[in-house]
Amino acid sequence: MKVLTFGEIMLRLKAPGVERLFQSPLLEATFGGGEANVAVSLANYGIDAAFLTVLPNNVLGDAVIKELRSFGVDTSRILRGKGRLGIYFLEGGANQLPSKVVYDRDNSAIALAKPGDIDWDKAFDGIDWFHITGITPALSNTAMELSLKSVKEAKSRNITVSCDLNYRKNLWNYGKNATDVMTELVKYVDVAVANEEDCQKSLGITNDIKVECGELDRNKYKELSDKVLESYPNIKLLTITLRESQSADINGWAACLNDRENFYVSKRYEICDIVDRVGGGDSFAGGLIYGLNKYKHKKDALEFAVAASCLKHSIPGDFNRVNISDVEKLLEGDGTGRVQR
Repeated sequence: MKVLTFGEIMLRLKAPGVERLFQSPLLEATFGGGEANVAVSLANYGIDAAFLTVLPNNVLGDAVIKELRSFGVDTSRILRGKGRLGIYFLEGGANQLPSKVVYDRDNSAIALAKPGDIDWDKAFDGIDWFHITGITPALSNTAMELSLKSVKEAKSRNITVSCDLNYRKNLWNYGKNATDVMTELVKYVDVAVANEEDCQKSLGITNDIKVECGELDRNKYKELSDKVLESYPNIKLLTITLRESQSADINGWAACLNDRENFYVSKRYEICDIVDRVGGGDSFAGGLIYGLNKYKHKKDALEFAVAASCLKHSIPGDFNRVNISDVEKLLEGDGTGRVQR
């Protein structure tokens, strides 16, 4: 199986440790972005994964390609064009002080790209699975057009399409609302990933779910997922992540899966002393795509995705630097963190 992910990868500039931005004159420079994060996860699991984007034709674009190749991601479909490399600034957060992201993505190369710039025959050559998120159509009007074109082209080739709805309120500022776009885009999606806010803000489907400390009402998530599947008969499978954020350092983490026949809820992990939660949802999506293609039972795929994402919270940076063995050990119950010799 070969997977293609499509979106923007950015320069990530993070304040050291749990410092606030510019508390000291240092920023840690790495790369990250939702769809690229998924491609890296899949490559780490031995899946043939390719990433499609548009990068500036300069040393920053060269560095991105070099970084992705170091993980084994196929970069042959990446285009170079006008514009810049998008940036996001990150404060880590701690205790009751939340993490904070500041975007600097206007006029990036992918935001300036137009539908005619991508040859979809070449992009989808040999591809079995296509993954996109709700972030890419939020970047600009042309990126929105590209996103809609991509899922239509994928479905016309009988390629399985997955989408992480990934609502980002700070990005939808070019005249379109998320619901204007995402309600159309998901008509071409087979596998959807979301949280309760994504369902509300991207699809306009609400429920009286209250995200707060303590146990979440799983029945409410069953009702919410049923509503989404009823509204979009093309979606074969919907997963909703269940994050109980007690503080920036302590989160409860689980997920549910509705495939129209069964409703599954995963094991719940209590994650303490979080190192970096950015990319946690992407690591779930990567684990889910792997699990759905590896395991016979969807419940096993769900458990793999949740365990993979749990481990990501202990790894700095956007990318989930774990392999199958790491995830399987946690699935088998080895979550002690003891030194392995």
